[in-house]
Amino acid sequence: MPYKEDPLERLDREERERKERNQSLKPVMYGLIALAVVLAGALAYIWIQKSALVKDLEIEKQDLTEQIIALQGDYDALSSEYDSINSQLDSSREEVAQLVERIKKTEATNRAQMRKYEKELGTLRSIMRNYIVQIDSLNTLNHKLTADAAAARREAAESRKANKELTAQVENLSGQVAAGSVLKARGIRLEAYNASDKVTDRSSRVVRMLTTLSLVENDLAPRGPVRVYIRVKDPAGILLVPPQGQTSFDFQGAALMASASREVDYEGKEIELSIYLNGIPAYEKGIYTVEAYTKDSMLGTAEVLLR
Repeated sequence: MPYKEDPLERLDREERERKERNQSLKPVMYGLIALAVVLAGALAYIWIQKSALVKDLEIEKQDLTEQIIALQGDYDALSSEYDSINSQLDSSREEVAQLVERIKKTEATNRAQMRKYEKELGTLRSIMRNYIVQIDSLNTLNHKLTADAAAARREAAESRKANKELTAQVENLSGQVAAGSVLKARGIRLEAYNASDKVTDRSSRVVRMLTTLSLVENDLAPRGPVRVYIRVKDPAGILLVPPQGQTSFDFQGAALMASASREVDYEGKEIELSIYLNGIPAYEKGIYTVEAYTKDSMLGTAEVLLR
């Protein structure tokens, strides 16, 4: 007859086995608890580090955004009187505005995009510096041209008081030639010389006349050969022309006879020149006048009195 376990013994045995299993599971349980604590600590550390990194990136984004908005204000404040630069400025302002919108929509954690925005900001700053340099240069040039025009007007006003004929010619010329490129002269002088090559005021001793003048400095005038013509008139207003040859030139659409001429190489700097009038057989007493010209302008007049 098979053995039948007593119910009380079976209960005791099961209780013992349960306690033995619990004793064997305790180390595993403690190990799992320790692992869970370590993992929780690691996750907490990672979360804290990530939060700090995100905060730093948010600060960097805010700083970059403020710099771009400040640059936008600088572009808005920049103005120019020149249409070509204004057109370029409008294009650059639009680029800055688009950059502001893009950075606002971009997550701070998108570091690659943020680096790209930083480069765009640097490029737009360089472009703005170039605009400032261009505007300053053009303003400087404009001020210089304005000053030159003002000086020309003052000189014309003084000439009108001294010589009505010269004023009429200057006014006619000013309508045809840009004021900034017209050659001007100063120190125009007419002198008479005797056979000993000395200055004289005795009409009976004069063998030639000399006209001297200086072409003044002008950065805007064309460079190269310039021919200066003189028209010397006797006391009766008759043009003196050497018998050996006649010289003529076109002036404001009219052909004028010249007493003599000379060509010089003008390079924008002040240059002195002298023009002799030879071959006139005799000189009378009275006032002789000389008018100096280029093909584009009348340079001025001078007189000398012979006794």
